[in-house]
This record gives sequence, C-alpha cells and structure tokens, in this order.
Amino acid sequence: MEPILRRSARVVPVSATGEVLLLLDHDPERPDAPRWGTVGGGVDEGESLVDAALRELHEETGVRAGAADLVGPFHHQVQDFSWRGTTYRGDATFFALALDRAQEVVLDHLEEAEVGVVLEARWWTPDDLADDGRLVSPDLCDIMTAAVRAVLGGDQ
Repeated sequence: MEPILRRSARVVPVSATGEVLLLLDHDPERPDAPRWGTVGGGVDEGESLVDAALRELHEETGVRAGAADLVGPFHHQVQDFSWRGTTYRGDATFFALALDRAQEVVLDHLEEAEVGVVLEARWWTPDDLADDGRLVSPDLCDIMTAAVRAVLGGDQ
C-alpha cells in the first residue's frame, strides 16, 4: 500500500549560544520508544506553510512569533514514517527561529491527540543529542546544525 502523503511545517528554535529546542514524544502504539524531534506538524487545508509553522510553534511550545521572525525555509525533507500503525510519506519544510532560552516553553496548548504524547521540551546541541542514545531521525543533527547556521551564520 502506498504511504499517505502528509505535508508538514517544522520550526527549529535556536538560542544565541547555538542550542536547539527539541520535543520528546512517542507514538502511542510504541510508548517504550520515545524520540527527539523538531517542533511542527501537519499543514491544514488552505493553510500556508508559514501559518502552519507559526500555529504549531504556539501549540507545541506556547511561543508566539510572526512570519518575519522565521528564517527560511532552510531545509526540505521527504521521508516515510509510521504513526499509530499507519505509514505516511512526510513532506516536511523546515524554518528556523531565533529564540531566547529565557522564553518560557509550555506544553499547555497541545491538541487533544498530542496530550501525553509530547513528553518534554529541552535545549540541545547537535553533539549532546548524538550522545543521548534515544531515537532520532537519522539526519536530525544535520538539520539542527543547518538551523543554527541559518540563525547565527558562520561555521556554528
């Protein structure tokens, strides 16, 4: 069976010191396999990628930002994944965002289906995440590094 296409908009918040805010979540059918990933989610019918990115940022972190605050898109990815027993072809567009680490991050605005699935938000460097040992997308550290470069410039 062909995977179901799922367009998503992702936001990678970056601190002034080059850390990236990630979310720990798990597939409800695999609670024993939590994984770190970026903020973001599906694009609703008629919604632009930018609007979806900003909506997801608020829902998953409580952070409000404007379109002018987003950098990019800086990355695009097509990757198959499984969620709740269904195989999807994820078509993800990534934006970066400069965010002060002092900004309060809350999980109070999650959609009902995300409550109990999104477990934690934490700031990471790509190197620290590589050493963590939990599941991550194979190219997540590269995406993090690209986001840091997009926000801070140079050879971060």
